[in-house]
Amino acid sequence: MRTEPFDAIVVGAGQAGPAIAARCSREGLRTAMVERGAFGGTCVNTGCVPTKTLVASARAIHVARRGAEFGFSAGDIRVEMARVKARKDAIVRQSREAVEAWMRGLAGAEVIAGHARFVAPATLEVAGRRLSAPRIFLDVGGRPAVPDMPGVGDVPFLDNVSVMELETVPEHLVVVGGSYIGLEFAQLMRRLGAEVTVVERSARLLPREDEDVSDAIREILEAEGVRFLLGAECLSLAREGAGIAVGAACEAGTPRIAGSHVLLAVGRRPNTDDLGLGAAGIRADARGYIEVDDQCRTSAPGVWAVGDCNGRGAFTHTAWNDHEIVVANLFDGDPRRIADRIACYALFIDPALGRAGLTEREARATGRPVLRAKMPMKRVGRAREMGETQGFMKALVDAQSGRLLGAAILGVNGDEVVHALLDAMAAGLPYTAVSRTMHIHPTVSELLPTLLQQLRPLE
Repeated sequence: MRTEPFDAIVVGAGQAGPAIAARCSREGLRTAMVERGAFGGTCVNTGCVPTKTLVASARAIHVARRGAEFGFSAGDIRVEMARVKARKDAIVRQSREAVEAWMRGLAGAEVIAGHARFVAPATLEVAGRRLSAPRIFLDVGGRPAVPDMPGVGDVPFLDNVSVMELETVPEHLVVVGGSYIGLEFAQLMRRLGAEVTVVERSARLLPREDEDVSDAIREILEAEGVRFLLGAECLSLAREGAGIAVGAACEAGTPRIAGSHVLLAVGRRPNTDDLGLGAAGIRADARGYIEVDDQCRTSAPGVWAVGDCNGRGAFTHTAWNDHEIVVANLFDGDPRRIADRIACYALFIDPALGRAGLTEREARATGRPVLRAKMPMKRVGRAREMGETQGFMKALVDAQSGRLLGAAILGVNGDEVVHALLDAMAAGLPYTAVSRTMHIHPTVSELLPTLLQQLRPLE
C-alpha cells in the first residue's frame, strides 16, 4: 500500500482537533482531518450542546409551573418530550454541520471519513489508505463507562447518550451515580415530570467537593422531589416486570429500588482501545489515557494528544486549552503549559455551581494560613428579586499573599459569576482587586466585594 505524505494529520473532530487543523491550514500545511463519526465530538453531539438544551427546556417548564410566585397562571403544563427532543436535535444538527462545513472549507486540508489506526511510527491507516505526517494530533475523545456490576448485561440501561434519545418521559428514572452527569440528568428529568431516585456508593454526593457544597446541592434537588440513596454498596441490576430493579445493599433480601428506566452515570473512558498506540510507540496508562507531558506531547516524537483522551481534563474548556497550548508552542514560540491553568468547572444543575481553584480540603493540605468568606445567596438582592435564593458564595484566600486560592458560587448565575474570581486568580492579583472594585447594581456579581470584605481565618 502506498503511503501518502501529509504535513499534519488530525484524528478526531472534537473541540481541539478542528481548531488545530484550522491553524495548520493557516500555516500552509497540507492537513488531513480524520473523523469516523459525527463532527464536533462529545460536546456538540452528546455533551454540552444537547444537555444544556435539555436543561433549558426543563428550566422553562419549571419556571412556568412557578407562575403563581410571579403573578401569573400558565394553566396545566403538559410536557411533550418528542418536541423537547426535536428542539435538542435541531440545535445539535446546526452545530455539527457548522463544524463540518468549517473543516471542509479549510485551504490545503482534506477531510477523510473513517477509523484511524497506527500501523507504524508516524503512520496511520484509515479507509483503505495509509497516511504519514511529521505532526499527528490525537483528539479521539471518550465515551460512557459501563461498570462491572451484577446484572448489567441482563437488562437494558441508559447512558448519558441514549437517555437523550427518549421521546417519552420515564415514569421512574433510577440514576446510578451521584456525580456531575447523574445530578444534571436527575434534575432535568424530574422537571420534565419523571419520578427520580439517585443511587450513589459514596456517603455523600460529589465527594470531591466540600461538604457544605454537597449538602446544599442535595437540599436543592430534594426540594424538587429527587430522592437519594447514599452509601449504597453492592450495586446490581435485575429485571422486575416491565421495569428494572437496582439492588443497593449487600445483604440478601434487602429492598431493591424498582424503576421504569435506569441511567448509568458512573464515569467515562477514553476512545483509545483500537488506535494501535503500541505500533507508534505511544504510552498509555492502565485506564487507557494517553500519557502526555505539560505541552500535550506523547511519548512518540511528533505526536500530540489533546482533549479527553489524555486524562488531563474532562471538559470542553480543557480540550480547547490543550489546543491553545499546542499551537502556542508549535507556531508562536510561546511555551504555554497545562500546569499554568487553574482548575475550573461547573455543575449545570439549576442553580448552577461555578468552581475555580482549590476546595477547603485542598487549601488546608497546602499548610499555608487560609482566609475564608461565605455568604448565602439570600443576601443578594438580584437573587431575591428573581426568586432564586438557593445556595451560597464562598471564597478562599492565602492569608500571607492575599491571593485568591479558590471559589465556589452555588446560586443563580454562579457559573458566570465565578469567572470574576477566576480571572483575578489567573492574573495573580490580590483579593482587594475585586473587593475594592465598584460593581454594577443590581447584579449577582456586585456581592463579590461584600463577600471578600468578610474574610476570616479558616478553622
